[in-house]
Amino acid sequence: MKKLLNTLYITTPESYLSLNGETVVINHDDEKKSIPLHNIDGIMICGGKGVTPALMGKCAKNGIELVFMSRDGQKFLAKIEGEVNGNVFLRREQYRIADDTERSLEIAKNIISAKVYNSRMSIERTIRDHSLRIDVEKFKKKSEFLRNSIPKIMNCSNMEQLRGIEGESASIYFSVLDDMILQQKDDFAFHGRNKRPALDNVNAMLSFAYTLCNTMCTSALESVGLDAYVGFMHTDRPGRPSLALDLLEEFRCQMCDRFVLTLINKKIIKADCFMKKANGAVLLTDDGRNEFCKAWQNKKHEEIKHPFLGEKVQWGMVPYAQALLLARYIRGDLDCYPPFMWK
Repeated sequence: MKKLLNTLYITTPESYLSLNGETVVINHDDEKKSIPLHNIDGIMICGGKGVTPALMGKCAKNGIELVFMSRDGQKFLAKIEGEVNGNVFLRREQYRIADDTERSLEIAKNIISAKVYNSRMSIERTIRDHSLRIDVEKFKKKSEFLRNSIPKIMNCSNMEQLRGIEGESASIYFSVLDDMILQQKDDFAFHGRNKRPALDNVNAMLSFAYTLCNTMCTSALESVGLDAYVGFMHTDRPGRPSLALDLLEEFRCQMCDRFVLTLINKKIIKADCFMKKANGAVLLTDDGRNEFCKAWQNKKHEEIKHPFLGEKVQWGMVPYAQALLLARYIRGDLDCYPPFMWK
C-alpha cells in the first residue's frame, strides 16, 4: 500500500503558484509561502490566478496531480498529469468487461449493494448514538427497507432494474438525512437532493464533498492502471470519469454524507460560510471552502480497519485500496470484486 501524502488545496482566487527548486511557492498579494513537493501528492486549485509552466512540468514529472476546479469547487476544469500508469492488457480487459452487459452488471450489483448497505449502517448508527433525539421507529422502518433492498439488487437481471432499485433506496435514505442534522437546524435543513446548482447549505456541502471524493477515485483508478473514464454502471460520456463515478457510489454515505453531518453537528461550518447568488445557487465562501478542506484533509488521515483487507488504512487511502481490488478482479486474481462495506 502506498503512503498517503497531503493534498494542497488552493481556495483563495488571488493565489498564484510557482516553482522554486523542490518547493511549490504560493504567491498571495505580497506574501509568499513555500511547501516542499515531497510532502504532497496532489494540488487542487479552486479559481486561482494560475500556475507557472515550470511547476506544471515538475508536477507531471514527479507524479503530483495538479487539478483545476471552478472557483466554487464544484466543477472540474482540467488536470495535469504525467505518464500513464499500468499496462495495456489490464485496460483492454477493462474495456471488454465494459462492453459485456452481464459482466458489467455483476460489478455494478456489488457496488450498489455496498452503497445501500453503507446507507443502512449510517441509519443504524444514528439509532444507536442518538435514539433520544430522533424518531426511532421511523428510522427502523427505513433501515428495514434498505435491508430488504440488498437481495433484490443481487437478483437484478438488467442494469435498468438495478438503477430503479438504487434510485428508490437513495430516496429512502435521503428521506431521513434531515433528521440526522441535530444542530443548527435553522440554517441547515435538507428537503431533498438538488445540484447544478445546489439550492441550500447542505446540498452545497454534499456536492463539494462528492467532487473531492470523485477526484480521489479518479486518481486512485489511474494510479493502478485503469481507465477512469470507462465505467460499468455509469455510461460513457465525453469528459465524464464514469468508472470513478461507479467507485464513488461506495463512499457517498460513509465518507461524504457523514462528513458533512459532522461539520454541521459539531458547528465546524456555520451559516456565514455560505453565499447565495442571484439565481438561487448556494456556494461556500472562500473562508468556508478553506474550513471545509482543512477538515477534509484531517478526515483523510483518520485510520480505519479495511473490512476486506483486514489492514489498517487511512480514509484517504480507501479509494486506492478499492481501485487495487478492482484491478485484481479484472486481472483474474479475485473471483469477484469486493466492494467497500463499512459499519
